[in-house]
Amino acid sequence: MKNKKLYLLEESQQQRKELLDKTITFGENFLDNLTHLKAYNKPLSATVSTNKKLLINDNTANIEEILLLLEEEVLKPGLNTASGANMGYIPGGGIFSSALGDYIAAISNKFAGVFYASPGAVNMENELIRWTANLAGYTEGYGGNLTSGGSYANLIALLTAKRAKNINIRNVEKTVVYCSHQSHHSIQKAINIIGLEDCIIRYINIDSELRIDVKELEVQITEDLKIGLNPFLVIANAGSTDAGMIDPLLDIGKIAAKHSIWFHIDAAYGGFYLMTNRGRKKLNGISAADSIIMDPHKSLFLPYGSGIVLIKDIKHLIAANQYTANYMQDAGEDGNSYSPSILSPELSKHFRGLRMWLPLKLYGQSAFKEYLDEKLDLAKYFYSEVKKIGFEVGPKPDLSVVIFRYVPRNGNADHFNRFIVKEIQNNGKVFISSTIINGNFTLRAAIVSFRTHKTEVDFLLNMLSEIISSEGVTL
Repeated sequence: MKNKKLYLLEESQQQRKELLDKTITFGENFLDNLTHLKAYNKPLSATVSTNKKLLINDNTANIEEILLLLEEEVLKPGLNTASGANMGYIPGGGIFSSALGDYIAAISNKFAGVFYASPGAVNMENELIRWTANLAGYTEGYGGNLTSGGSYANLIALLTAKRAKNINIRNVEKTVVYCSHQSHHSIQKAINIIGLEDCIIRYINIDSELRIDVKELEVQITEDLKIGLNPFLVIANAGSTDAGMIDPLLDIGKIAAKHSIWFHIDAAYGGFYLMTNRGRKKLNGISAADSIIMDPHKSLFLPYGSGIVLIKDIKHLIAANQYTANYMQDAGEDGNSYSPSILSPELSKHFRGLRMWLPLKLYGQSAFKEYLDEKLDLAKYFYSEVKKIGFEVGPKPDLSVVIFRYVPRNGNADHFNRFIVKEIQNNGKVFISSTIINGNFTLRAAIVSFRTHKTEVDFLLNMLSEIISSEGVTL
């Protein structure tokens, strides 16, 4: 006698069709109405707690009830990261064809960690590594891995550097890492996780363009060598999170090579601008890096959970992730293809490659180049126009992040800029964020989403113009 509950997860074709049709309709309605939805809906409560409506127990709901619950409790509150009016935290937007790739990956449940289990999936991911490494100017002998994002990619890169340079408990206290305060916080996290928290971190000052001061960097390295320290790692930004600026990669690479220092470039945001002519010029020198990270969920517009780490010498990547396990003895390596499981800490992993490969194969790389060129144009346009309405601006954008602030005639400038960002976020039709630059509260517009066009940028400019009309108020 069959136990019905044992067969609930094995839906019939008709049941699958019903679930899929209703879910697709839900998704289509979301996308069709996206231009009318707010970029930000302030949550009714700031308290972080489990919503009782989302509790898991033996009470069930039909698909219509579940989708309605998702719309009200998950999609609506907070940031609408799919919106073209979201110009806050370097949003990619999440292209539709990537969702199709995720659907196929989840339905087939291919195990992409080992060549033995799925040679096609591994070959696909290795092709994406090859394509990305080619963009960065790497030639033979490189290796890489598709990760969950820049934080995990930074972790793999720094672990590889540690092993390659033989940093251990005996020498860590004399080991030196060089970076700037513009480095992403995941760098500090990675340093702590891989056991380098006792090393010396030198924060090199930035210049007026918010880039690492290369003269100071070289002076500091020379001084450290004189006192018997071990310069180990220098980290540069290729599109800093705060301001989108690119450090002098070519000059830093020469300094690192001169002193045999591992050179790591965080290109999580900026890396895929290599697809454009302007981006390649700005990113000159990136191929000198021993390791590079790039995030397809930023400037390749993929859904969140997409990162890439590249290592110039694959032998270092393998050495940092070697393992043996009796139960894996059947999973021998193919001579022409490396499994992701020997190139990262992950064994079980999502088949991430399909969400990236499918849209690139469907539309071709030139389509992505056109969108990226548009973002560079929009940033240049916004930079020029926001100055015209009275805002102070930071350096000319290297890529597509613009930092700006308003200095009112009356009152405190930081207070007034907090007022501006709060007004914009309370309105919710467009979203920007803020940061601190040289001690000043500063606004930032990250023009990265593939759905952000001149219409959305003009709407932001109009909002800013309306808000500063009240600048005579003393705050």
